[in-house]
Amino acid sequence: MSVGLIGLLDDIAAIAKVAAASLDDVASQAAKAGTKAAGVVIDDAAVTPNYVIGFAAKRELPIVGKIAVGSLRNKLLILLPVALLLGYFLPAAVTPLLMLGGAFLCYEGAEKVLEAVIPHHARDHESQVQPIALNARSVEDEKVASAIKTDFILSAEIMAITLAALPAGSIWTQALVLALVGFGITVGVYGVVALIVKADDVGLALARYDGASVIGRAIRLMGRALVRGMPSFLTVLSMIGTAAMIWVGGGIILHGFEKYGPPLVGRAVHAATEAAAHILPPVAGMIEWTVEALISGVLGLLVGALAIPAVEYGLSPAWKRLRRSVGLEGR
Repeated sequence: MSVGLIGLLDDIAAIAKVAAASLDDVASQAAKAGTKAAGVVIDDAAVTPNYVIGFAAKRELPIVGKIAVGSLRNKLLILLPVALLLGYFLPAAVTPLLMLGGAFLCYEGAEKVLEAVIPHHARDHESQVQPIALNARSVEDEKVASAIKTDFILSAEIMAITLAALPAGSIWTQALVLALVGFGITVGVYGVVALIVKADDVGLALARYDGASVIGRAIRLMGRALVRGMPSFLTVLSMIGTAAMIWVGGGIILHGFEKYGPPLVGRAVHAATEAAAHILPPVAGMIEWTVEALISGVLGLLVGALAIPAVEYGLSPAWKRLRRSVGLEGR
C-alpha cells in the first residue's frame, strides 16, 4: 500500500514538472513574440491618447477604459480564434492579410499627415468618409468606435506577428501564448495611456501643494512643469504615433513584397542597408535598422497617399451605395 502511494506521488511530481516546464515554455514564447510586436505596441500607445483630447477630465479614464475593453474583445474573442484557424487551415493567408492591415495603417497615418499639411482639405475629406456627430455623447461614441476600429487593425497585426513568431507546436500552447500576449499588451498599453492622459491632472494637484519647505517648492515646480509640458508632449506623441503607423505599415508591406513580390525588391533593400552599414562598421546593426525603417516609412507614406483618393473616390462611395441598397443609410 505504501509503495503504491509513493509511486502515485512520484507520478504526480513528474506531471507537475511537465506542467511547470510547459508553463515556462509558454511564458518564454509569449515574451519573445511580444518583443517581435514591439513596433506595433509603440504605435498603439502613441496613437490612443489622441482620442481623449478635447473631452472633460472626468470622461478621460472612462473613454480609455471603453477602448481597452474593446481592444481585449478584439484580441481574445475575435482575432485569437481567427489567428488559430488561419494558422492551422490556411497559413498562406496570414501574410496577405498582414499586408492589408499594413495598408490601412499607412492610410490612417497619411490622413494625419494630410491634416497637418492641408487642414481644410483633410476636414473636407473626413466629412465625406464618415458622418458628423451632432451631440457630445455621439462624439464620444464616435471617438471610441474610431479608436477600437484602429485598435482592431493594430491588434490584428500584433496577433499575426505573434503567431508568425511561434514555433510549430500544440494549438493549445499557441492559444495560451496568443492570449498571454494579447492580454499583457492591452493592460500594458492602456495602463500607460491612462497615466499619460491623467498626467496633467496629477501636475495640477502637485502645483497646488501647500508645503513651505524646499521639497514643497520642488513639488510645486514639478507640477507646473507637468501642466505646461503636457500639451507639447501630446503633440510630440501624436507625431510619433503618426510616424509609427506609417513606418509599421510600410514595413509590413515591404516584408510582404520580399516574400511574394519580385526578388529584386528584397535584394535592393538588403543592398541599401548593407552599403549604409559599411560606412560605420562599429554601429552597423543600428544603421541597417535605420535605413530599413526609412525605406519602410517612405513606402508607407506612398501607399497611404495612394490610399486616400482610393478611399475617398472609390471605397467610400461604394460603401455608401451599399448602405443605401440595404437600407442602412443614416443609421
